[in-house]
Amino acid sequence: MEEEFYRIKRLPPYVIAEVNDMRAAARAAGKDIIDLGMGNPDLPPPQHVIDKLCEVAQKPGAHGYSASAGIPGVRKAQANYYGRRFGVELDPATEVVMTMGSKEGLASLATAMTAPGDVVLAPNPSYPIHTFGFIIAGATIRSVPTTPDEKYWAALDRAMAFTVPRPSILIVNYPGNPTAETVDLAFYERLVAWAKENKVWVLSDLAYSELYYDGNPTVSILQVPGAKDVAVEFTSMSKTFSMAGWRVGFAVGNPRLIAALKRVKSYLDYGAFTPIQAAACAALNGPQDIVEKNRELYQKRRDVMVESFGRAGWEIPSPKASMFAWAPLPPALKEMGSLEFSKQLLTHADVAVAPGVGYGEDGEGFVRIAMVENEQRLRQAARNIKRYLSTMGVNSSAA
Repeated sequence: MEEEFYRIKRLPPYVIAEVNDMRAAARAAGKDIIDLGMGNPDLPPPQHVIDKLCEVAQKPGAHGYSASAGIPGVRKAQANYYGRRFGVELDPATEVVMTMGSKEGLASLATAMTAPGDVVLAPNPSYPIHTFGFIIAGATIRSVPTTPDEKYWAALDRAMAFTVPRPSILIVNYPGNPTAETVDLAFYERLVAWAKENKVWVLSDLAYSELYYDGNPTVSILQVPGAKDVAVEFTSMSKTFSMAGWRVGFAVGNPRLIAALKRVKSYLDYGAFTPIQAAACAALNGPQDIVEKNRELYQKRRDVMVESFGRAGWEIPSPKASMFAWAPLPPALKEMGSLEFSKQLLTHADVAVAPGVGYGEDGEGFVRIAMVENEQRLRQAARNIKRYLSTMGVNSSAA
């Protein structure tokens, strides 16, 4: 009776939880911690979305079980969003399902389509659900790189040639979490052709679709003609509309996979609270100026962070999209490792970041920095980090 349950044994301790526990303890001790670790938006949802939630919640009939796949109006609103944003036509009845965030959608689809022993190609480093959603479902993971260069394609071909059984699913995530990498439509065109040739399903996580910078919009795999033959795509309202705690996401694309996801979800849940679904409709169908304002705000934060951290002695590549920076450890401290470096920053600079090793072994040597504090707090973080780095012998630029 003391033996661990089968699936629990397949889940390692959550490395990032170590830093989270230290952060909580520091705050409990009265320290002012600048939290750049968790990607938890600090901005409010649009007011008209909150108003719609409250309006519908006042209706007596709004408190019963809802539709597991999403009410018709919210599925239609998501289809209209894809039409406006990407020029992609979707059938709300057969090609759209609402999920409780993209995370739940990925995990439920993994349950729906994975048999024990199936091989799934997943990026490394990656957001944990991209691997562990399938590990929980009984699959085996083969890692592939995240950087979309020729090494990526070589890794895919090696996996197909030397893996038994042959991989049947590929996870892609651009803009990437944690790496913030992006791709163009030519990448997806090549990927769809590869997937068809190798008979592989493609699951695309597009949670950061609207957090793009420098006037370069992200693209959807479904913009490729014929992509719906092999692909589904997940999006989320968490970052786009600052609705992270509302747990609203969508899966769209291949009708067979959407039907499988709907079927599993029909056994697992009754869908999101109806007023939340109505509010999601208001967000998708209503004024989109808030999306542009949020994008501009995150871009300003990015620029402040890159500039001020650089002057503090820590050069950080400027992310093209997402709410994260994927930052290599300062060269002088690289041997420390990402987990210890994260602990040191928390202890000596009062700044929390996420250790890269928590996203896979190839994340070692990096930390993920979330742009979830305002510009003033980011500059304060830079000052704190500058003091810490100076004690470690790392020189900073002149202020």
